[in-house]
Amino acid sequence: QVQLVESGGGLVQAGGSLRLSCAASGIIVSIYSLYWYRRAPGKQRELVATITSGGSTNYASSVKGRFTVSRDNAKNTVFLQMDSLKPEDTAVYYCRGILQRYDYWGQGTQVTVSS
Repeated sequence: QVQLVESGGGLVQAGGSLRLSCAASGIIVSIYSLYWYRRAPGKQRELVATITSGGSTNYASSVKGRFTVSRDNAKNTVFLQMDSLKPEDTAVYYCRGILQRYDYWGQGTQVTVSS
């Protein structure tokens, strides 16, 4: 059974940092393309960051320079380091793994940034 389990969310003041983790079981993260999404209240889901199996990364313009996606193959875990957080970063953050027709989502973790 495949599971992606996010953790690391919480409440932080503006300007602070959080590191989200997405621990995978049942898949090997090193061969998947992995994505971080977020959904803010009343808004559409937004793709925040991507890391491919080859290690290439990409970011939404709204987080570029502040967020960093990385992968630890030994831990089978993907991370999202979030620095210089802003109130508009408040959302539920989800990880997603895709390999060909295989497509898996985590349950999400709440991030709240206070002003």
